[in-house]
Amino acid sequence: MGTIHITAIAKAPVHAGFAYVDDYKNVPAWMFGVTRFEPVGTQTQGLGATFDATMQLGPKSLNSRVTITEWEQDRLITLASVDGISNTSTWRFAPASDDSTEMTVDFEYSLGGGLAGKVLAKIVEPVVGTAIKYTESTLRKQVEDLARSDAAG
Repeated sequence: MGTIHITAIAKAPVHAGFAYVDDYKNVPAWMFGVTRFEPVGTQTQGLGATFDATMQLGPKSLNSRVTITEWEQDRLITLASVDGISNTSTWRFAPASDDSTEMTVDFEYSLGGGLAGKVLAKIVEPVVGTAIKYTESTLRKQVEDLARSDAAG
C-alpha cells in the first residue's frame, strides 16, 4: 500500500479551505492527475455523497468510485473507495493562526497484487513526488485566491 501525506498552510480562514476542498467541482483544478470527479446521484457533499473519479497517471487512466465516510463541517472529510482502485483520503483543517489554515491530507492507495499491480506501480510510483508538490502548491494557491476574492467581494 502506498501513502501520500501532504500539509499545506494557506493564508485563508478555515471555512474557506474547507469549502474549497468540499466542493467537488474544484477537485480536478487542484488534485494532480484527476480528470473527472462527478457525483453519483444528487448528493454532492456530506456523509454518504458518492463520486466517480478518473486519475490520469502517465499513459494509464485509473477509475474509482469513492464515498464520503466522515464529514465534519470545517474540520474533516474522509473518502473511501467502494469500487475500482482501492484508496482512502482523509482531509483535516485546523487554524494555523488567525488568518491561516493548516490543510493536511493522508492518501492511501493499493494497486493490487500480482503482475498487474507491479506494472501499475512502475507507472505510478515515479510520479508520486510530482503529484505531492503539484497538489500542495495548487491547493494552497486556489484556497488563497478564493479567500482574497471573498474578502474583496
